[in-house]
Amino acid sequence: MYLTSFAHRDKLFNIAERWFCGRTEPGDVRALTEILICDVFIVRETLEALSRRLLAMTFDEYFRQERIRSKGELRDILCRDTREAPPRIGELFHRYRRNPDYYYRETPINASVFLDDRSHLLGACRIKRPKRIAEKANRRIAEWIFGNVADLARQMAGERAQRSGIPLEQFVTPPEEMSQEFVRAEEIIAGSFRNGRISFDRKALTMQDVGALKIIADEDTLQRLEQRLHEASDISVIEQEQFSGSFRATNMVLEVSWDADQVCRQYRESKSWGQYANRGIPMQELQQGLEPFLSDAEMRICVEVILTTFPDLVESELGSSIHEERIIAQRDNKYYKGYIPMNVEFLVEFLFAVGFCPRDHIEDVPIKIWGRYLPETLGSYIRQLYNMPKQDFFG
Repeated sequence: MYLTSFAHRDKLFNIAERWFCGRTEPGDVRALTEILICDVFIVRETLEALSRRLLAMTFDEYFRQERIRSKGELRDILCRDTREAPPRIGELFHRYRRNPDYYYRETPINASVFLDDRSHLLGACRIKRPKRIAEKANRRIAEWIFGNVADLARQMAGERAQRSGIPLEQFVTPPEEMSQEFVRAEEIIAGSFRNGRISFDRKALTMQDVGALKIIADEDTLQRLEQRLHEASDISVIEQEQFSGSFRATNMVLEVSWDADQVCRQYRESKSWGQYANRGIPMQELQQGLEPFLSDAEMRICVEVILTTFPDLVESELGSSIHEERIIAQRDNKYYKGYIPMNVEFLVEFLFAVGFCPRDHIEDVPIKIWGRYLPETLGSYIRQLYNMPKQDFFG
C-alpha cells in the first residue's frame, strides 16, 4: 500500500507495514490523522490545479468547476450534454433516463467536474475512496502473497521429490496433498507476519491512481495534449498505457510538483479546518494551518491522467464498460481468495477508519493477518472507534 499520490507515502507505508505485523506505536493514530488531513488536501488542490492547467492547454474557451458527491450527478451531466454524438450514445441516454436507479446512481465519489458555458463536460478529477483503496490493496497483496505461497509450496514439493529420488518435473503430487501443502505454506507466510519477519515489496504494493483526472476531447486534440505532456519540463510521464476493447482510453501516470505555498494559502483562505472537526486533533491546532504537518512531506506526487473521447466516456459510465460493473468483476475474479488478503482489506479499511475517527489513540490493532474474521467483525471494530456499542441494531 504505497500510495504515490500522497506526500507522506513513506510514513503511511511504514505504519501499514507495522500494523500488518500487529505492531503499533504510540504516535500512529495522530500520524494517520495528520496524513489523511494533509495529504488528501494536497492531492485535491494539486489535482484541481493540474486539471485547470491541462484544460487551458486543450481548450481555448471558458470553463467552470463544480463539486459532485455521487455518480448520479456525473451521469446526469452526461445526459444533458447536447454535443453531436453517434446514435449509440443517444440510445444509452434513453436507457438511463428510463431507469436511472439501475445505474448505481448513489455510488459516492469525491470529485470535481469542469464544464464549458454550454454545460458540456470537458474534464473531471477525483480522489479514490478508502474502500476502493482497501480493495485494491487486497488484490495487490493477494498477488504478492500468492507468489510467496506458491514458491514455498513448490519448495516443499521439491524437497519431497528429492527425498524420493525423483526429478521435480517428473514428481506427481495428488491434488489433495497439493492443497494441503498450499495451506501449510499459507500458514507459514501468516506466521511470518506474526513474527515480524516478512519484508514487503514496495514496488509490488504501489498504487499510482489514488488521485486521478480525465480530459474529454476528440482524438486529434487528445493526441496533441499527450505530446505536450511529454514535452513539459516540470512533468514526468512515469507510465503510459493504451486501453482498447470495451474500455477505451489513454492512461498516463504523471509525477508533478505541488505548490506548498498555494496549498497552505488555500487551506487558510477556505477555512478548511472546519471539515476536520472531531478527527482527534484540537481545532486550535487545525486553525494554525498545514505548515506544521509538512516537515517531512515529499514535494512531488503522482496522479493518473485519463485521456478519453466523449463517446468512450459515455460507454464507461452507461454502456458496455460501466465502471461499477468492472469493480464487481474485479471483486469476483480473484484467483487467490485465502483469508490473508481478506484480512489485508479489513486492516486497510480499519487503518483509514482510525485516521478519520475522533480518537487520538488505540490500544491495539484488532485485525490480525494470521486470524480469521467476518465482515461484521470489522464493522464492530469501526463502531467502537466512534464510541458506538459493539452490537448491531438487534443487540
